[in-house]
Amino acid sequence: MIEELRIADLGVIGAARVELGPGLTVLTGETGAGKTMVLTALNLLLGGKADPATVRTGSTGASVDGRVLLAPDHPAVVRALDAGGELDDDGSLVLARTVGAGTDGGSGRSRAFVGGRSVPQAVLAELAEQLVTVHGQADQARLRSAAHQRAALDEFAGPAHQETLERYRDAWTRRARVRGELDELVARAQDRAREAELLRLGLAEVERVDPQPGEDVDLAAESQRLAHVEDLRVAAAGAHTALAAEPDEVGGATNATALVEHARRALEGAGAHDAVLGALAGRVAEAGYLLADVAAELSAYVDDLQADPRRLEVVHQRRAELATLTRSYGPDVAAVLAWAQDAGDRLLALDGRDQRIDELRVERGELDAQVHALADEIAATRREAAERLAAAVEAELGGLAMPGARVEIVVERLAEPGPSGGDDVEMLLVPHAGAPARPLAKGASGGELSRVMLALEVSLATAPGARALRPGTFVFDEVDAGVGGRAAVEVGRRLAELATDAQVIVVTHLAQVAAFAHRHLVVTKSHADGSDLVTASDVRAVEGEDRVRELARMLSGQDDSAAARTHAAELLAQSGVGR
Repeated sequence: MIEELRIADLGVIGAARVELGPGLTVLTGETGAGKTMVLTALNLLLGGKADPATVRTGSTGASVDGRVLLAPDHPAVVRALDAGGELDDDGSLVLARTVGAGTDGGSGRSRAFVGGRSVPQAVLAELAEQLVTVHGQADQARLRSAAHQRAALDEFAGPAHQETLERYRDAWTRRARVRGELDELVARAQDRAREAELLRLGLAEVERVDPQPGEDVDLAAESQRLAHVEDLRVAAAGAHTALAAEPDEVGGATNATALVEHARRALEGAGAHDAVLGALAGRVAEAGYLLADVAAELSAYVDDLQADPRRLEVVHQRRAELATLTRSYGPDVAAVLAWAQDAGDRLLALDGRDQRIDELRVERGELDAQVHALADEIAATRREAAERLAAAVEAELGGLAMPGARVEIVVERLAEPGPSGGDDVEMLLVPHAGAPARPLAKGASGGELSRVMLALEVSLATAPGARALRPGTFVFDEVDAGVGGRAAVEVGRRLAELATDAQVIVVTHLAQVAAFAHRHLVVTKSHADGSDLVTASDVRAVEGEDRVRELARMLSGQDDSAAARTHAAELLAQSGVGR
């Protein structure tokens, strides 16, 4: 239950405290007095869109605070605590909203607070779903839509039906996803087949050539060696002669190995007298060993080096084979082998797509069956609920001065189930006996639509299990538009009956409706400094003679009319609410 609202600098409201309570509360006042701003404040508190233009002229921002009394385990309390908010000492939850003017240095931004903690605006909207059901003239327009009518019927059908709907929507969503993936795979099947064939041809060519890691590098080196074998032989033999040939082989000159050996002996002889020369002798000895090793390897190299034209031809042919691969699949053998690995993986994936198509077709079939089975179950429940809801609304319309009126709810199957089931739902109104049934979207007047909406709302609120599903506060903004006379009295009576189990807040211009309120609030305007302004004292509860005067004003436009006051007193007496 919303206990109170505090509003500052919103529209014509400078500062106001609106005390609400259980049962039926009505807000009345002259046109333009600020009743709409009270609902605007409530809308802000419930996460509605903030408009800087609603900030009072000359103010940098507007603010709204609301105190809500809820059970400790109420879903809104749980959500508020999850968002970091805290309850007051008396267990109430405080909601707040500020709106900047966007002028004179203001940012025009909106901020939301839950339980003293700043939260995103969406959190207030989530709480609103648990706290309040708001109906205005815009909701009457929505009642003309097939989607709104279907949603109302689903709500009336009860919690079990809602659970079936959730399972249906989940199955329908999964089927849509499977269908989309399957359609894409099937549409691209030819492209995948062409890609797979090219990969197979490429892999077959690589397999035929069978390149080995590093083979292209080794063959390039071997090709260089075989193509320049005589130059290599001359170079190696000349180096060997210089290092280790006998003196007569080098024209009597001493070879490098012999000269180094001579140097070593000279140093070793003197090294006994000087450690420096001894160390140098060791290093010269190491050089001698190295020269001897190199000379031996050169000798073996020369012995093994042979001209082999046939081998050179084989090398050239192999390099040509490898070149065909590197032209197509990579700059070298390493890249070709990497391509082959990736191509093999890709081919496995492409071949697996056909298996995936088969799997998706099986899954689609299973989901088709599930969707249609759930759609049949939903259709049966809707048809049964449609009869009960039509009867309940018809009974309510009888009490709203529409005797003989009835509502027909037609449930027709669709050729293909949609996201909300396999049915179209349409509400038809028979306004009086003998009249043809016509769709609400076309055949209902404003006054009839107001009463149908109220009858529907009451039927939904009093349906089995509705208390667990619906918020405990209802707000009606001029739900009595287009209604007058006896019908207005019956609207007030039904709102009062709805308020026996819920908090009902109504903005009305009809005295017949206001007479049934348990709490009557009047909004007036002061005229300070030449401007209209609602102050803290301008939203007040009226009782006794004050209430009679307000009802008389609503009836005749004059609060001092004796006839109007007599009529107002009669309305209060008939309502049974008292003064």
